[in-house]
Amino acid sequence: MNRRQFFTEVLGRGKKAAALSLLAGFAKLSATQASEEENSLPGLVSNFTLRELARRKIHHGAGRFVNPFNTRKHGNLLRVLYWKIFSENRFESFYDEERVIPVSTDWTPIREHQSLSVTFLNHASIMIKDLGQYILVDPVFFGLSRLIKNFSPFAFDFKQLPRPDHVLITHGHYDHLDTRSLAFLPGGTHVITPLGYNDIFADLNINRRTRLDWYDTFEDGRREITLLPCNHWTMRSPLEGPNRSLWGSFLLKSASGPTIFISGDTAYFNRFEEIGREFSIDLAIMNLGAYEPRWFMANSHMNPSETVRAFRELGAARLMIVHWGTFRLGDEPVHFPPMDIAREMEKEGLADQLVHLNHGETLFM
Repeated sequence: MNRRQFFTEVLGRGKKAAALSLLAGFAKLSATQASEEENSLPGLVSNFTLRELARRKIHHGAGRFVNPFNTRKHGNLLRVLYWKIFSENRFESFYDEERVIPVSTDWTPIREHQSLSVTFLNHASIMIKDLGQYILVDPVFFGLSRLIKNFSPFAFDFKQLPRPDHVLITHGHYDHLDTRSLAFLPGGTHVITPLGYNDIFADLNINRRTRLDWYDTFEDGRREITLLPCNHWTMRSPLEGPNRSLWGSFLLKSASGPTIFISGDTAYFNRFEEIGREFSIDLAIMNLGAYEPRWFMANSHMNPSETVRAFRELGAARLMIVHWGTFRLGDEPVHFPPMDIAREMEKEGLADQLVHLNHGETLFM
């Protein structure tokens, strides 16, 4: 290597190092400023009940929806880059323990069961049978992308899947609203979503659709499905930005009798007790996954201790967790959430109220 080549190589490496250093600085500054902004702002809706908040439509903004429980401006790509490139990951040594476990489900006992059952398919996908009807939540049948490993691929023929009478979509993030999975469903399938998402479903030619605002209820005979507020956000395209459509939790008052709370993705917020006072909940299905690192995930997803706190405040009879074991979307390994929640429930003396289902397994109620 001659002198010119040497200086060219050194200069090139110096530019790369400077660029990385600059990126890290901007990303860290962005993360810090966002945190300081959150900590400096008071709660927006502390004087309103959830129903009053919904009635006043405080969560409706100009062209976007607003999360009244969190001042975080989501969709900051610099924070994502800082997390992925510069943030220390204390869980990497456990990734060798992760296993791909194909999902098999025997649908015969589910079809024969005459009351209420809940089948954990994968990720946040659940099939609820209520008397003679099937309710499918956040279906993701085929994985997300080649860049995200699927640790629980389906091993059964999709033709065995009972035809859903209703499909519930909690929000628009790609691991919950998957167009490929929705396109697989039979024509005429009824889909219940929060407000928005019109273009997506028009492209899918899904026209049997009920759009719910917070506290709106769809009634089907003796069955009621209500959309409730939660502390989250949504985004499909960074170019359009976040919160073009709404998000929420669902409350199912089944025709069989029991009431099921389906949290969807949510960060902790101080309104679970209010929900628990209004509704008698037999089973709380909480999303637990993608909760590490806390500096990045706390404004979107609950960790195990927060999940137990929310469960206590809901006053639910039993707790079941989903949103784990399929995709590693946070730093924690895919098999950690069941172990972490079991430890937290044991610590709080609630172990007998925890329902553990592996993918493909069913709770008969």
